[in-house]
Amino acid sequence: MAAKGGSTLQFVQIDGLVVLKIIKHCQEEGAGGTDLVQGVLLGLVVDNRLEITNCFPFPKHTEEEEFDEVRYQVDMMRNLRHVNIDHLHVGWYQSTYFGSFINRALLDSQFNYQSSIEESVVLIYDPLKTTQGFLSLKAYRLTPMMMNFYREADFSPETVRKMKLSFEKMFEEIPVFIRNSHLTNTLLCEMEELTTTPQSDQFLDLATSSVLEKNVRQLMECVDDITQDCNKFFNYQRQHLKQQSAKQQYQQRRQQENQLRISRGEAPLPDEDINKIFKPLQPPPRLDSLLIAGQIDNYCQQISEFSAQSFGKLFMSESLQNAEKTSKS
Repeated sequence: MAAKGGSTLQFVQIDGLVVLKIIKHCQEEGAGGTDLVQGVLLGLVVDNRLEITNCFPFPKHTEEEEFDEVRYQVDMMRNLRHVNIDHLHVGWYQSTYFGSFINRALLDSQFNYQSSIEESVVLIYDPLKTTQGFLSLKAYRLTPMMMNFYREADFSPETVRKMKLSFEKMFEEIPVFIRNSHLTNTLLCEMEELTTTPQSDQFLDLATSSVLEKNVRQLMECVDDITQDCNKFFNYQRQHLKQQSAKQQYQQRRQQENQLRISRGEAPLPDEDINKIFKPLQPPPRLDSLLIAGQIDNYCQQISEFSAQSFGKLFMSESLQNAEKTSKS
C-alpha cells in the first residue's frame, strides 16, 4: 500500500512524549482499544522531515452532544501559543482495531487536512497489536493521484481506468522514527540500572495466534463486502448490455418503419433523442471497492508478518526440543 515519491517528506520524527500521550489517550478513553480515539498533531516541517513535538486529544462526546471540533482546535492551539508551546497544525492521529482503518471517514478527514495543510499526515496507532509486544504506529498520506481523483468527485469506472488508479496507489506510508531528548535517554538508563525485579524474556511466546485469528475473520468480512460490490457491478453490466440491445432493436424498427413510409410517399418520422427513451444507467461508484481492496491488502500484509514470526518461533522451538532430547540421550 506504500507509494514512493508522492511527497517531499522523507520521514516523520515524533517525540517519545507524544507517543506516550497517544497511548495514554487510548487507554483512558479507548475502552481497551475497541473505541476509536482521535486527536491533533502539532509540530513543524524541517527540510525533508516532519517533526511532531506535541499533540492533544479530542474529548469524548456522544452524537447528541453539540461539539464543534474546529472551534475546539482553534482554542487549544491559541492556549498552547500563549504558553510558548509548538502550536502549528501538522496532522492528526487515530486509533484502530487490528488494522481496520481504511474507510471513507479516514479518507474524508485526510483529504481535508492535506487540502488545507499540504504536509499533514495521519498517525494510525493500534493499541491491541501493541499489547502483543509490537509498537504499531504508522504514518500515512494520500498520494497526489488520489488527491486529484477525490477532488474531482467522479468515482466512475471510466475515471478510475483513465487515471490508472488502484488500491496500491491510494495511500503512501511515511517512515516513523521516535526521538527522545538526551535527558530522557539518561533517565531511562538510570531507571534500568535501578530496576531489581527479574525480567522473564519469553522470546518464543506464541501469543500472536489470537491476532492472526482476528485478522483472518476480518479478512473474510472484507472479502464478502468486495463480493457484494462486484455483484453490483456485474448487475450493472448485464443491465447495460440489455439496454444497448434494446436500443439497437428500437433503432432498427424505426429505420424499417421510415423506409416503409418513404415507399408509400409519406414523410419519415422525425429523429428522437434515444437517450430520453432509454435513460443511461449510472455505473456504481468504484471508490468503496478501492477502499475495501486496500483494507484487504492491509490485512494480508499483517497476516504475512505475524505468520512469518510465528513460523520462526515454531522452527526455533522444534530445534531446541530436538537439542534437549539429544543432550538427554
